[in-house]
Amino acid sequence: METIGNWLTQAVVAVNGWVWSPAFVGLCLLAGLYFSLRTRFVQVRRFGEMFRLLFGSAKKDQKKVGISSFQAFAMALSGRVGTGNIVGVATAIGFGGPGAIVWMWVIAFFGAGSAFVEATLAQIYKENHNGQFRGGPSYYIEKGLRSPFFGALFAVLAAVACGIFLPPVQCNGIALSCSRTFGVSVWVVGALVALLIALVIIGGVKRIANVAQIVAPFMAILYIILAIVVLAIHWQVVPDVFMQMLRGAVGINEVGGAIIGSTIAWGVKRGIYSNEAGQGTGPIVAAAAKVSHPVKQGLVQAFSVYIDTLLVCTATAMMILACKTYNIIDTVQQTPTGAVVTYLQQNPMAPEGEPGVFYTTGALGTVIGPRLGETVISIALFFFAFTTIMAYYYYAETNLVYLFNRWRRRIYKKHPERLDELERADEHFGDDRGEKIVVWLLRCGTIAAVFYGSLVGSGIVWTIGDIGVGAMAWINIVAILLLSPKALRCLKDYERQKKEGKEPQFNTKELGIANAEFWDNSVE
Repeated sequence: METIGNWLTQAVVAVNGWVWSPAFVGLCLLAGLYFSLRTRFVQVRRFGEMFRLLFGSAKKDQKKVGISSFQAFAMALSGRVGTGNIVGVATAIGFGGPGAIVWMWVIAFFGAGSAFVEATLAQIYKENHNGQFRGGPSYYIEKGLRSPFFGALFAVLAAVACGIFLPPVQCNGIALSCSRTFGVSVWVVGALVALLIALVIIGGVKRIANVAQIVAPFMAILYIILAIVVLAIHWQVVPDVFMQMLRGAVGINEVGGAIIGSTIAWGVKRGIYSNEAGQGTGPIVAAAAKVSHPVKQGLVQAFSVYIDTLLVCTATAMMILACKTYNIIDTVQQTPTGAVVTYLQQNPMAPEGEPGVFYTTGALGTVIGPRLGETVISIALFFFAFTTIMAYYYYAETNLVYLFNRWRRRIYKKHPERLDELERADEHFGDDRGEKIVVWLLRCGTIAAVFYGSLVGSGIVWTIGDIGVGAMAWINIVAILLLSPKALRCLKDYERQKKEGKEPQFNTKELGIANAEFWDNSVE
């Protein structure tokens, strides 16, 4: 069994290396740069409008259909702000050095352009499924590129990755942190998280949105305040910390030259994992919002990338670097007795072993004491990771519903006499017995995956999660590059209407965009 386990681990690592190849890292950076240039850096020009649109409320007669822009933003933020902001940042510093954070900033800045384009496309090609708007890469690949095969392929990857691969990553971080802090067995923590997740996801998208709009912004603000307090106490070293990051990003510090490739790769990888720009999950929730023009939600989703990386991730990084509670890892070798770690740089204040949440708890512990520091970070990690699991489930459910409905349509196309049955099922979400069974199987699978995440080692869990994220991003980035002219057309139309003093309304016929049935049939 041990031999099989080692072989599986090696296979997973090899697949991860193929997915996260240098070509993919370059594709992410170049795509973000391309979108930023083509939109004339809309993520900068329209920054003030992003904030205004975020809190724009939907009309009263629209509240029963879809969710508000703020709820969609909160759901997207809950998906973005998770263990990647605490554990992932520590991992990036541990393997890539301080300079990795600068590359996370680069990904965030250019990634906001990618987030804008993919969210706008999600709005263009969304569908109304019994008062719940469904959309995302599967929909705009099928309708915009006229490629049902790749739409279905993305849906399969997203359903498996978000429903099975990614939830264990979040629960693993919760379990390890709470076990060390409160002395509770990891399986007990896993069972508790699985139970709470079950109570939320069974309520559907409305309950997920209601929980996310309260928890996600509150925890993000509280966490940033804590980081400001830590940095205020260590204010003397803050300028030096910035210089460490800048020098490390270009490989001119004492270890930067030796790991410059790892610095860029880890910064890009953790940046994409954390802020989800280009990954293809952000547009899934962006499609759920009720807006009068797709560009509105594109701007809101671009803003959520800034919140995630430039505020929350930076807060974690600054705490760790200012308090020197990190090491820079050279190699990690797994042996029967545990991991053997060698270091390029080792700090006295940093815990030994693989990088993780303990870098962050150690930093906060220098200010409020080790015990209280661990407690605060464990609580923050719990809420961050919990809301992220909620978002992951919604991503998986949307893609599973997409797959089931496309499969069902093909069946009914061969049997026209059952068309009335299809229409009734579309009008009443879940009334179709087959769809109801599929959704419940997903719920059970996600809950089981959450519990499983508490029982396995963090290294392999993160690697599997990376494979899921990378595979989705490969397909999505290529798709949005091909479809970007439509998003750019929408942006031009939106800005023209704003210049004329109008409240922008979306008209597909005027823009020559086909297969956008929702907008064709709706009256704004």
